[in-house]
Amino acid sequence: MTMSYNISSSEVEMEWWISSIPKVELHAHLNGSIRNSTLFELARELGEKGTIVFSDFEHVIKKNDRTLCEVFKLFDLIHVVTTDHKTITRITKEVVEDFAAENVVYLELRTTPKRNDSIGMSKRSYMEAVVDGLRSASSNILDINFSCDDLEKFSKLPTKKRIIVRLLLSIDRRESTASAMETVKLALEMKDMGVIGIDLSGNPTVGEWETFFPALKFAREQGLSVTLHCGEVPNSVEIQEMLNFRPGRIGHACCFQDEEWRKLKLYKIPVEICLTSNIRTETISSMDVHHFANLYKENHPVVLCTDDSGVFSTNLSNEYALVSSAFGLGKMELFQLARKAVDFIFAGNEVKMELLKVYESAARTLEYN
Repeated sequence: MTMSYNISSSEVEMEWWISSIPKVELHAHLNGSIRNSTLFELARELGEKGTIVFSDFEHVIKKNDRTLCEVFKLFDLIHVVTTDHKTITRITKEVVEDFAAENVVYLELRTTPKRNDSIGMSKRSYMEAVVDGLRSASSNILDINFSCDDLEKFSKLPTKKRIIVRLLLSIDRRESTASAMETVKLALEMKDMGVIGIDLSGNPTVGEWETFFPALKFAREQGLSVTLHCGEVPNSVEIQEMLNFRPGRIGHACCFQDEEWRKLKLYKIPVEICLTSNIRTETISSMDVHHFANLYKENHPVVLCTDDSGVFSTNLSNEYALVSSAFGLGKMELFQLARKAVDFIFAGNEVKMELLKVYESAARTLEYN
């Protein structure tokens, strides 16, 4: 028997409305945001070369509702395909275009600089490939401001054709202190190319806070902003050490105890909320117990994000739709949630003022009923 589902006109209208509002994305991993079609193509090429067995991955790539096991399998594949400069440039271009297409007007894109000695890839050349991807996107269908100039030009572009992109360099938790420091120094060298901050991420069960602390402290002393993946697994000692560091933002915050919540709220550290990611990775059991509700009710700074839009088959508009349906937020509340995200970006006041103009313009044209 064929089952059919009727989508009401109000639901369709809400989806359109959410896609039309300007949005800010602050927690997006470059390689996890790769298009399924691109991943399929790259995996098939590797299969033809004998690097992988394509049939082992074909079904997983085509799925949208992946299990946790399949999610990890996909991450393993992505690690294999993202090992050359040309691929990194292509992925960057497509990811930025995809975010711009759903009216994301400001994007902080994070990635771990990789080294691949077999093809002469250094951390520096990896990041240069990322920047080349930004330039490629800029010359195609939209204009990108990924450095500290040209904001006046940005302000004159049609809303659907503009996006400000900044880059965060990620320190992987498998890295040594020396390697983490190398990443921070690279970030400082590339500040004029749109790099504005440092992220700490990777397998939360690997590594010790003491290993990364010197590099993160140095980064902040040198004027770089810092965001931390925090509380992805229960680890009260590390969570409290991270909160005491007072990072600019934290991501996830899924496994906090009462004392950690108290400290987070006391310090007013903004939280990057990744609803779909948290459910798919099973760090949160169901949407009705997600900590977004409590943080939002208490007016704690939060921003909706995608984490890995490709792997988790989502986009930022979908995350706003989830919040609306799960927690009963209406159009005005959703718009204000998107607008407040501007307060938590790592770019400077000039960029913030430009983004506020975008929201002021949108507020004059959008319907809230």
